[in-house]
Amino acid sequence: MDASFHDQMAAGYALKEPGLVLGGPMLGEEVDPAAHVQVALSMLNRHGLIAGATGTGKTKTLQLMAGQLSSAGVPVFIADVKGDLTGLSVAGDASSPKVQERAASIGVPFVPAAHPVELVSLSGQLGAQVRATVHSFGPLLLGKVLDLNETQTSILSLIFKYCDDQSLPLLDLADLRTTLRFLSSEEGRAALAEYGGIAPASLGVILRSIVTLEQEGADVFFGEPEFDVDDLLRVAPDGRGIVTVLELSDVMDKPRLFSTFMLWMLAQLYHALPEVGDLPKPRLCFFFDEAHLLFEDASEALLDQVEQTARLIRSKGVGIYFVTQAPTDVPSAVLAQLGNRVQHALRAFTPEDADALRKTARTFPTSTFYDVEQAITSLGTGEALVTVLSPRGVPTPLAATRLAPPDSLMAAVDPTALQALVTSGSLHAKYATPIDRQSAHEIITARIEAARAAATAGAGGAAGTGGAGVAGTAAPGGQPARVPSAAEQRREVARQARELERQRREAERAARAAEREARAEERAAQAAERARQRQVETVMRSGTRILTSRAGQQVIRGVFGTLFGTRGR
Repeated sequence: MDASFHDQMAAGYALKEPGLVLGGPMLGEEVDPAAHVQVALSMLNRHGLIAGATGTGKTKTLQLMAGQLSSAGVPVFIADVKGDLTGLSVAGDASSPKVQERAASIGVPFVPAAHPVELVSLSGQLGAQVRATVHSFGPLLLGKVLDLNETQTSILSLIFKYCDDQSLPLLDLADLRTTLRFLSSEEGRAALAEYGGIAPASLGVILRSIVTLEQEGADVFFGEPEFDVDDLLRVAPDGRGIVTVLELSDVMDKPRLFSTFMLWMLAQLYHALPEVGDLPKPRLCFFFDEAHLLFEDASEALLDQVEQTARLIRSKGVGIYFVTQAPTDVPSAVLAQLGNRVQHALRAFTPEDADALRKTARTFPTSTFYDVEQAITSLGTGEALVTVLSPRGVPTPLAATRLAPPDSLMAAVDPTALQALVTSGSLHAKYATPIDRQSAHEIITARIEAARAAATAGAGGAAGTGGAGVAGTAAPGGQPARVPSAAEQRREVARQARELERQRREAERAARAAEREARAEERAAQAAERARQRQVETVMRSGTRILTSRAGQQVIRGVFGTLFGTRGR
């Protein structure tokens, strides 16, 4: 082993405080077992990136870090897209020759361990049901889920404002759907007049998107009880951090839903947690597997929100780790916030791959021991280029690293064990039963029914005073009064609504006519003033021409001669 390489690695990754051991540094094919590549717990809130091509070991690196964080008492949240991280709940296989060989090669003893795992799920099938209210989701994130453009998202913001002003809680998709249908009706359009009005076509697009989302089964995610982000910060009685795994394998066909939920959860953490500054270890580490799904088709406003959250949540004691195939999957503004980097192998099979490889290589520190671009393509499975922030806040030397094996099972648990893990979790009982309290759907429905009942009563009273008689009395000719049918009552309600709408339109037309008349008078006054100015300017120009002409000069001299007695001399 090159002595200068060993000295640089040993000095660059030496720690005087607790940390995570990632593996052993490599030079060529040789691993230095006397120096360990590690990152201090106090620097894990500086965020990080785990990148690499498919099959290079990204998920196992995530599992390695999550297991050590749990053992250090740090709660962990993981988005498990492929469903193979449930093995964290089972101790690893110490008898595996490959595991023992790898552990020996890097000089780290392998100690199998199981970790406290809590499974949660957006569907409720693979873990405790997690929900969020439509109101807490907000129009921006909800617009991403519904695949709305910027104009439609701004309309959604207006609808949220209307519901806030009218005390209409938006808890589930039924609330939002009922509100949209009401606002697109004859009665609802008048209610929106003071907000500037909304085109019925835009409301229809949003409504159809909601119906589509419901048909995909996502309606079970919106509602109450809402998931409490404090449940992510728990530790087990023995002091180990609880690993909360969001199982997403059953909603892989709804990437917008789960990626937006992850952003919602980060936003909730940011607003809920107090400022704590730098801690000896983070309060929570957040791992986004398949992170590119967060940024695909994301609006500029959404990207700004992700960048702001990444910048500011560090001081809340939360570390965010993106796991994806290439660093270019993450926007540059977000990538700049990621201080800890684990780069697995990349393959350059296409011109686009080669371009991404060159860009990736330029983001790493220079090294006298590696050609970075060549090293990235020659890494094997379970090997990575690593650079992290030292406790002084400066990047460590770039190290090609043979990564340590995770201490837990490197596979998914069987279905029986999975079901037992789901039902034994403390969150299962807390979130299993949905709550359906009075919200926008019930309030709007009740108001519409009350308005129709009042209109029906008014129509009946008007019929009675107009001589048609009242039920139980005699109409002219001795015949009993006829009670209006339900269809007639509905027509009367619609007629009254049309009359109110007609009066509103006439008032608006009158206001517009008065405004036009005022503008016309103002334009006439301005035209008269401009004409007067033009006349003055014409006179001035004519006078100037006379003064500068020869005849004009003679006239002026004659006038001056008369005045001063010099004429004829």
